[in-house]
Amino acid sequence: MPDGSSTLLQRQPQTGIAEEALTGLRQEHKVLPAKLFYDAEGCRLFEQITGLPEYYPTRTERALLEHRGAAIAAVLRPLAEGGTELVEYGACTEAKAAILLRALAAGGCDPAVYVPIDVAESALEAIVARLRESHPRLAVRPVVADFMSALTLPIPESRGRLRLGFFPGSTIGNLEPASAQAFLRHAAATLGPGARFLVGVDLRKDPAILVPAYDDAEGVTAAFNRNILARLNREAGADFDLPGFVHRAVWNDAESRIEMHLVSRRAQLVRLGGETIRFADGETIHTENSYKHTVDGFRALAAAAGWRPSEVWTDAAGLFSLHLLAAGESP
Repeated sequence: MPDGSSTLLQRQPQTGIAEEALTGLRQEHKVLPAKLFYDAEGCRLFEQITGLPEYYPTRTERALLEHRGAAIAAVLRPLAEGGTELVEYGACTEAKAAILLRALAAGGCDPAVYVPIDVAESALEAIVARLRESHPRLAVRPVVADFMSALTLPIPESRGRLRLGFFPGSTIGNLEPASAQAFLRHAAATLGPGARFLVGVDLRKDPAILVPAYDDAEGVTAAFNRNILARLNREAGADFDLPGFVHRAVWNDAESRIEMHLVSRRAQLVRLGGETIRFADGETIHTENSYKHTVDGFRALAAAAGWRPSEVWTDAAGLFSLHLLAAGESP
C-alpha cells in the first residue's frame, strides 16, 4: 500500500444557500433541501441521532458491514488486483468507511485511496485529521461538493485499481425516486466503467418502528430539524424565530416514506435574502423525505439507472440492506 497523504480540500461549485432556500420557500407547499442540514452543528447533531435507541439504521448498517465485510471483500477481490479506491458520497464522518476499509484490507483488496465527498467542509477537515492518525498510509482526497451535481474526482483512473463507490446510511432514501435514479446515473458516470457501488438502503417496515426513529424521545431529531433554520439565520441573514416552529415526523404509506416537517406555531413573517416569506398558523416546511424500499424495488431502480444489481446483504430482522451494484465494463 502506498504511503498516505492528504491534499487541500477540492471545492466544486455550489449554489448559495440563500438562493436554494428561497427556491423552496417560494413554492405553494414550502420545502427546504435536506442537504442544508449538514453544517458543522447539523453533522454533530446527526452523529448524536445515530446513537439513539430509537434510531436503528446506523447500528444495523454498521453490524452488516462488520459481519458481511469479508463477504463483500471476497466478491471484490478478483477485481482489485491493483488495489481499491473508495469514493464515499455524503461523508459527514468516516465511521462506516473505516469498517469497510478494514474489511477490504483484510480481504486482499488493498485500499489505497479514500475520497470523501460532502458539502460540510468542516466535517471533511475533521475526517482528514482523524485518518492521518488512524490510517497514515491511506491517501485521502476530500471533495467539498453537492454529490447530486456532476463531479470530477481528484484522482486519475487507474486500470489496475477497482473504483468502489460507497453510499451508506440510506441517504439514497432522502431522494425522490426520479432524483435517486438521476443520482445513480451521475455516480455511474463519475465512477466510470468497471466500477462497483455499495449502497445502504433502509427497508420498508412497521411504522411503529419507523416513526420513533425520526421523532426520538430526547428531542435530538427536533433540534436537528430546527438547525436548518438556525443555519439560515447564521449564514443567509434570515430571521427565523426557532421556537416558532415545531418538529413533526409522519409516515406516508402511499409514498412509502417518512416525512419531516417544521410546523409554524402561528401566523408569522420571515425575512430571507431581501424577501419576506409569509407563514400561516400550522403551515409546514417539508425538510426531508426518507423513502423505505423493498429489496426488489431498489434493484429495479438501480437497473433503470444503468447499474447491474449484484449481491444483496440484509440483517436477520430485515431492517436494512447493502446492495452491490456493477457498472458497465471497460471496452
